[in-house]
Parts: sequence; C-alpha cells; structure tokens
Amino acid sequence: MRAVLEIVMLVLDLYSWLIIASAVLSWLTAFNVINMRNRFVYMLNESCYRLTEPVMRPIRRVLPYMGGMDLSPIIILLAITFLQKVIVYYIYPNVF
Repeated sequence: MRAVLEIVMLVLDLYSWLIIASAVLSWLTAFNVINMRNRFVYMLNESCYRLTEPVMRPIRRVLPYMGGMDLSPIIILLAITFLQKVIVYYIYPNVF
C-alpha cells in the first residue's frame, strides 16, 4: 500500500511541475519571447495545454473574471499541496 501512496505522491508532484511549466510557457508566448511557429515550441505548448486544461477548465468556469489574470494554476497547486499533506500526515502513517 505504501508503494501505491508513493506513486500517487510522485504523480501529484509531477503534475504540479507540469502546471508550473504550462503557466511559464503561456507567459512566454503571451509576451512574444518564444516563437510559436517553431515546431518544438508548438508541440510543447500543445501537450502542456492538453494535459492541464481538463483540470483547469472547471476552475476557470467558477472563478470570476480577473481582467486577464488566470488564477486557476494557483488554485490547482494549492489543492495538490493540500492532497499531499493529507496523504503524508493522515493516510501514510496509518498504512502498515
């Protein structure tokens, strides 16, 4: 059971890094720092979008319009941190 919890913790950690990378990539494309016509950048942006959008879309629908600021990555990162803390403090010690 501990191995399953370790895998869940690893997946949550990797997904949080993916959300951070997606946010940074969106900032870089918005400020025209990187060129979206580059095939590698386009594929990287598209893969980050497809992996993070199913989680971010429901949160974006609930949050009010903030004038172009997207707070959904922050909400998701807080939720991931909360889940990790619950696993570490409450679930992990009770598994033999």
